Amino acid sequence: MEMTLCVPTLFGLEGLVSDELRRLDMKDVKAENGRVFFTGTKGDIARVNINLRTGERVLIVVGRTRCETFDALFEGVKAMPWERYIPMDGAFPVKGHALNSKLFSVPDCQSIVKKAIVERLKTKYKNSWFKETGATYQVQFAIMNDVATLSIDTSGAGLHKRGYRPVGNAAPLRETLAAAIVRLARYRGRDEVCDPFCGSGTICIEAALAALNRAPGLNRPFAAEKWAWLPQNVWTAAKDEARDKEYRGNYSIWGGDIDPQSVQIAKDNARRAGVAEHICFEVADACAFTRETAGGIIMTNPPYGERVMERKDAERLYTAFGKAVSTLRDWNLYILSSHTEFEQAFGRSATKKRKLYNGMIKCDLFMYYPKRPAK
Repeated sequence: MEMTLCVPTLFGLEGLVSDELRRLDMKDVKAENGRVFFTGTKGDIARVNINLRTGERVLIVVGRTRCETFDALFEGVKAMPWERYIPMDGAFPVKGHALNSKLFSVPDCQSIVKKAIVERLKTKYKNSWFKETGATYQVQFAIMNDVATLSIDTSGAGLHKRGYRPVGNAAPLRETLAAAIVRLARYRGRDEVCDPFCGSGTICIEAALAALNRAPGLNRPFAAEKWAWLPQNVWTAAKDEARDKEYRGNYSIWGGDIDPQSVQIAKDNARRAGVAEHICFEVADACAFTRETAGGIIMTNPPYGERVMERKDAERLYTAFGKAVSTLRDWNLYILSSHTEFEQAFGRSATKKRKLYNGMIKCDLFMYYPKRPAK
């Protein structure tokens, strides 16, 4: 059975998620703002959940309806085939959001959607009361420009929750964004990688997972694993396929942080992720960062000055770090920051910039490439 599926994304990552889905042989991949649609099977639900690095979750799209009034929303939702996915004992809580639409009250929309689904299931199951004691089928609605998209979440916890980071430090970087930086840096396991502001180690760990070609969802549960209509063998097959595609090798990945507690957290996270042998974490001052080797990649997320320290302190830190890395030969730099004066403080303009979001914080990924001698 083929179905329409959707992967919500952090803004700016739609293209990366689309590329990942195509590499997983998904069909009809189409990106919109903040989400990517595609066509998949039951087996693809498991494959995408287990393998996707840069997407936030996997949703089954039950239907779309135009809704300028609550009556239109109710009738549109009621007409959708909910019995195809939700059994008689299924729990189906509702959540969602509305943007640029006549229907803007989220609690009211939640209530209307819930009532419409109940009425649909009453008719199909010939039952007047639903105890909702079985597995959870989280219903989501997204109303944008007066069009509602109704979905069921197959992931449960967001895909950025890989299971290796139960503890974070003061300014955690979402795993899916760290994976996106690794992909934008085109890291394949051949170069030396350094993160001088490693914090809880997320960028280094995602780099190691990418180098090993290890699926990020192998060691965590998913909501749809408890669904009766989705056989367990699709999950087993997807995990076996992912393990068969893993690489083996020796990789040079280094993470440093001035805070000893952060370094210990990073080491513990790497151990839980199963990549501790591939990463060296050390207590180190980024302002004294140096490397004798020519060529490598720096991927890092220094403090922004918004939550961890004052902006002027952040600017002084950027200036000192810029001087430290200015002597490196043939290194590519990928630095994520929300600070509007980053380039000025760092001491040079980026070769390229890309707008990204770290949670709700608007950032730029500043990319620096070594100058090539003129021919």
